[in-house]
Amino acid sequence: MIKADQIKLLVFDWDGTLADSEALIVDAMQSALRQLQYQTRGKDRIRDVIGLGLMEAAQSLFPELDRKDHELISNCYRQQYATRAHETTLFQEVTNTLHLLQQREYKLAVATGKSRKGLDSSLQQTGLAGFFHATRCADETCSKPHPQMLLEILDELDIRPAQAIMIGDSGFDLEMAWNAGMHSIAVTYGVHDKARLLQYKPLACLDNLGELLDWLPASR
Repeated sequence: MIKADQIKLLVFDWDGTLADSEALIVDAMQSALRQLQYQTRGKDRIRDVIGLGLMEAAQSLFPELDRKDHELISNCYRQQYATRAHETTLFQEVTNTLHLLQQREYKLAVATGKSRKGLDSSLQQTGLAGFFHATRCADETCSKPHPQMLLEILDELDIRPAQAIMIGDSGFDLEMAWNAGMHSIAVTYGVHDKARLLQYKPLACLDNLGELLDWLPASR
């Protein structure tokens, strides 16, 4: 059984965990599909692939199309999202929670399906850039649920899997942690419902990020 006081590293997903960006992502994808004159996809279908890398999301939405089409969709989505990226907001309690975790001397990281350009822009825009010791994006390593993002973060920070927890709102996040031999904590306010998240046996399911402060020890 994991001991919370042995945890040194907390790895966060971005979209749906720290950033309340679901509506922006759905709107950008639907706008891209309309611009390209592809058959549109409904909100729930797009929500279901949030967390994957962009190419993997396009492949999941349109398995019948080829790589060229997936690249067109990905590139058009990036353009659409970029026009509204400044509208990104954080979930309530995110900034305060990160401040308090930083004071407790946890190492913090991000593992996201966003591109490097997209994450760096969001970190600057939201003022969170200074919190994280390491970040990994889907366009510079394998997409979730492959464990490579987490393995690279662990290696960079010299942390063992047993000393780290992945925190995310999607099954892709929790499956990635499982594949990396890490524990996970689910948040229930994102894109996947609690029943789906529980399939991956998270240590806890949190209804808001501030509850993480109660689950972890106040001092280490």
